[in-house]
Amino acid sequence: MGIEDGINQYHDKEDVTQAKKYFSRLIQPNQYVGDLYSIDYETARVLVHDHARQKVGGIPSLCFLLATRISVDDENLDFKDEDSSVIILRVLDSAVLPNSMEAERIRVETAQRISGEIDVNWDSEGVMDSKTRVYLGYAAISCRIIGTFFLDKNDSTGKLNLKFGCDISNYYPNRGLKVYKPSAKALQTIVNYTDPTNLSDHEEKYGKTNPVKIGNIRYASTNRKFQDVDDVPVYIHPIDLLSQKTALFGMTRTGKSNTTKIIAKSVYDLRKPSAEYHSPRIGQLIFDPNAEYANENVQDKGALKNVWKSISGVSVSDEVVTYGVSPVESDPSRKMMLVNFYGKDFLQVGKEILNTTIQGETAQYMRNFYDVSFNDRPIKDDYTDDGLYYSEMTRFGRRVLVYRALLNKAGYKPPPNLPASLKNGRTPFFSKDIITAMKETTFKDKRDKKKETAVHTAAAVLEKDAVSWDALSTTLEGLFIFLGTDEYAKFNQEYIKESKSGDSWADTSLSSILEMFAFPKGTITLGRCIVQHSPNANSDFTDDIYNDLCAGKLVIVDQSVGEPEFNETVAKRVMWRIFRMNQSAFRNGKIPPDMLVYVEEAHNLLPTGNNLDLKDVWVRTAKEGAKYRIGLVYATQEVSSIHKNILKNTSNWFISHLNNTEETRELCKFYDFADFEPSIRRAQDKGFLRVKTMSNFFVIPVQVDKFVISD
Repeated sequence: MGIEDGINQYHDKEDVTQAKKYFSRLIQPNQYVGDLYSIDYETARVLVHDHARQKVGGIPSLCFLLATRISVDDENLDFKDEDSSVIILRVLDSAVLPNSMEAERIRVETAQRISGEIDVNWDSEGVMDSKTRVYLGYAAISCRIIGTFFLDKNDSTGKLNLKFGCDISNYYPNRGLKVYKPSAKALQTIVNYTDPTNLSDHEEKYGKTNPVKIGNIRYASTNRKFQDVDDVPVYIHPIDLLSQKTALFGMTRTGKSNTTKIIAKSVYDLRKPSAEYHSPRIGQLIFDPNAEYANENVQDKGALKNVWKSISGVSVSDEVVTYGVSPVESDPSRKMMLVNFYGKDFLQVGKEILNTTIQGETAQYMRNFYDVSFNDRPIKDDYTDDGLYYSEMTRFGRRVLVYRALLNKAGYKPPPNLPASLKNGRTPFFSKDIITAMKETTFKDKRDKKKETAVHTAAAVLEKDAVSWDALSTTLEGLFIFLGTDEYAKFNQEYIKESKSGDSWADTSLSSILEMFAFPKGTITLGRCIVQHSPNANSDFTDDIYNDLCAGKLVIVDQSVGEPEFNETVAKRVMWRIFRMNQSAFRNGKIPPDMLVYVEEAHNLLPTGNNLDLKDVWVRTAKEGAKYRIGLVYATQEVSSIHKNILKNTSNWFISHLNNTEETRELCKFYDFADFEPSIRRAQDKGFLRVKTMSNFFVIPVQVDKFVISD
């Protein structure tokens, strides 16, 4: 024998050793349950006997079985042989055998014979002969083909690797396959097998990361210990959730919130220091409508906000931040989601918040005010004529002054250090010419005397250097009345002639703001957003939240206080900031920071039906979030409430109990959830979920762990 033959023989023996090792993980001869007797490319039928069924602890519905022709004791096992594979089956239901009618006739006749005898069953010893009992002991089960485990050589190492395909590569119409129920160790290999391609992509982006346990295998609601599967751990790769859409569906009190906490903790735990694994810090944002994540409650052994305690040597300020609209005694470091509507740098922010309140109004004066913007502040470098620049600054400042007075009238408290100055530096906002014109205004109709008085009173107030905000707010209605008079028309005609810009004294925006003073409903409507205002706020909380996420913190937004409209407005503002900032980074050739956003009660925020309006931030995030590295985890009780395009692009699924066929039918359109439809509708156990993640090829039934944070 030559050297080359010796090397080949050595490699062949090494391959046999490796093949036996891999297949022995899956196949245990003492777990034999029966024989596969019929198969097509989607389903298989298996003949089992009572003795084998009892020996392996039973065959529950939806459990996994393994069908193969491999013998793990074969010393000539060749991984390249066409029969060297293991087919994964999922038990669906019983199947009919050719002799089923005869077997049923025997059972019925025997049962009739012993009817009335309480201590004897029709299959008891002595009731029928042993040959008949063996004959009746055979039954058949129908199974779904999940896929095939096989071995292949790694191109770089030359070693064998266990691989999985989502179908069968061979057809066995006239060949028998032995069927085994996987033991706990084999089951752990099956349910935790992950797609090597996905893992490679994960490592390329984030380095090698540790999978995280989320629970144990659970086949059915009736989960008896003797079946020896309830201690088989199930792991997920938290990286699967990043830049992807993840769905959590289930009725109230069936474990959605607990699962959300488990998922959030698994992503948080990626940062734990490890010599073997990479430790990425992923920013997570949770919109918390019921304060179950931001606060401790009696249902939790620790709260999600205390997740930082699972890592020694860190402080809460470096890891977890909570936001709300009102302080909480148990959370002194909570940040307030308030904006100073008067602030120089937040005028447009406040205006956009007001716009969300009036966007559905149909009155023309409301629609005019909606179009007012403060994004057009003059920039000196844009002007070659300094005089024109200062003139435009005066016009802009006058508009700001009137807008702030409107805020005051609507009930927004002004900052104590912000006087109602009627000058832009040394230049008055209201010149002597316009004050004179206002004083000379008269109304011929005696019924308009109140209007005349209002204009004259306004003139007396506006010629001062400074007044109180209350005084200014009550006089600007008189200024608006003046804009409709002949005296204003004459004054404005002269003003346009002398103005460097050639514009009217009152531009469209100023007129639209002044018009709001004439309608009490206008200021009442604007007052709905007072809860979002603080005269002491010195930043925009959306910027603070984005910066916290960039730092890899877990951010929890407590939305348990506030009207639904307010909470929706806050959520949209935060999401627009995240979307636009990450979009900007992407367009500038940078890698946007990874962020994972959790939306509870998603039917209140995500689009439904045909409402796929690309102007909506949630639609944009759902469609483009992956590109900008924004992951979305949405939870709701109704599959049908989520737009179909979002469902079609969802990669990760966590499904608990749903109580009606309308919802389960919608779910059956995705992956192999159709197999689980009856179980999803029937089993109401808390935390009993069916899980499909991006790295796994098929749905896994899981009893999710109870969320616990130890102090």
